Amino acid sequence: EIADQVVDRPVVIAWLLAGFLWLLVFPTMGVLVSTKIVYPEFLGGVSWLTYGRMRPFHVNGVIWGAFSSLAFGLGLYALPRLTGRPVWGGPRLLWTVFWLWTLSTLGGLVAILAGYNKGLEVADSPLPGTIVQYVCIVATAIAVVATVIRRREPRVYVALWYLMGTFVWTTLWWPLGQFVLPYWLPGVNNAALHGLYLHFTVGLWTTPLGYVAIYYFLPHAVNNPLYSHRLSLVGFWALAYWYPFLGIHHYLYSPIADWAETIAIVSSVFLIIPVWTVLQNFFGTMIGKWHEFGRNLPAKFLIAGSLLYLVGCFQGSMEALRSLQKVTHFTDFVISHSHLTVFGTFVLWAIGGAFFVWPRLVGRKLWSYRMGNWAFWFMLAGVTAMGLTLTAQGLMNGFELRAGTEWVKSVIARYPWWWFRTFTGITMDIGISLMVIDFMMTALWGEPLPVKREPPRPGEPAPAQPAGARATAGATG
Repeated sequence: EIADQVVDRPVVIAWLLAGFLWLLVFPTMGVLVSTKIVYPEFLGGVSWLTYGRMRPFHVNGVIWGAFSSLAFGLGLYALPRLTGRPVWGGPRLLWTVFWLWTLSTLGGLVAILAGYNKGLEVADSPLPGTIVQYVCIVATAIAVVATVIRRREPRVYVALWYLMGTFVWTTLWWPLGQFVLPYWLPGVNNAALHGLYLHFTVGLWTTPLGYVAIYYFLPHAVNNPLYSHRLSLVGFWALAYWYPFLGIHHYLYSPIADWAETIAIVSSVFLIIPVWTVLQNFFGTMIGKWHEFGRNLPAKFLIAGSLLYLVGCFQGSMEALRSLQKVTHFTDFVISHSHLTVFGTFVLWAIGGAFFVWPRLVGRKLWSYRMGNWAFWFMLAGVTAMGLTLTAQGLMNGFELRAGTEWVKSVIARYPWWWFRTFTGITMDIGISLMVIDFMMTALWGEPLPVKREPPRPGEPAPAQPAGARATAGATG
């Protein structure tokens, strides 16, 4: 098929393998970080393993390492199939971007552990590495737009809208946090614009790349057409309009101008529009296919991520209200929101896409459905329990502090909850490990997928089948 021939399989496999490797490393680092919260002497006094270095290593690694690598791979799989054209620039450009991104991300993360940090969340890596990453983003943006312009299919599918939007938007906002804020804007202006940059990372990088994964792979996984193309475009333009303004909603009751805080609050509430529209699209796509849901691993990851997306985004909109932020500010309620969205939604969506595409890339059936299913339940149970734990104890902490509880006593009271948070992180890591083992076993020892045969042309005889082929097909199908 033309759709398969235009995909650069080795590049896509390389991106996914990098993503699997990062998933083994950076969430595990999160478990170590959470352990140090309740046991600061854990891992000794080695400077590289202090909380202040491990925590940004974990956050940047999950976003720029694990999720971004998976998203690059899935995007480079979907782009040529939706356009009918190879990605503009060819293998040389694609491999150059892969190695530059991977090595610069790795170098920046090692530098963070070594103590070199720009001091801005999700923009911690030193300048040389982020310059290289920006070159990769610009090159990929050019390649994506050029490929879409040269497409064979006249209609632009929604996944292409989000893929183009991701890289075009990122070429615009990336310099703000990586090049301008650390060096040119001090004081309260730095805090305000850092809030914008931080949410640009979530709303204009991870969110649209996550949408690419679910909009492309969910209809394929359940063999159903997308519920509504028009509704998907409503979600796209609502995201593009409302998300850029909400970044200051974590800085209420601060010296930042009141009008800027109010704009952030209004934008946060209106963000419910793109959330509800895309979720309606995803659940509408499942109509008539729910009876197959139990055995469909890609769909299970994608739909579970959608449910957590609804919960996490509802949290985000509500905590932006001044009355609620009096309780939730500076508590683990905010940490619950970030884990439910980044891992519970976007990483699960990327993993769902990987479960669909990996067997097709390596030409083998999934090695073990049971292991993949256990991986799903471990990850889902872990991130859900973590979200509930952090939400509950965050609200308790906020009300305690408002009632006049001494800060040290409120911290001591958090210890049992933090230990349970570490346990939930271990649960997620077990699920990730099972997934990676399943994928590696699939590539090495999975049963080969049947070779597709082109139908005979008119007037030509059908190709002869080997003896017993018909009986075998009937027995397995």
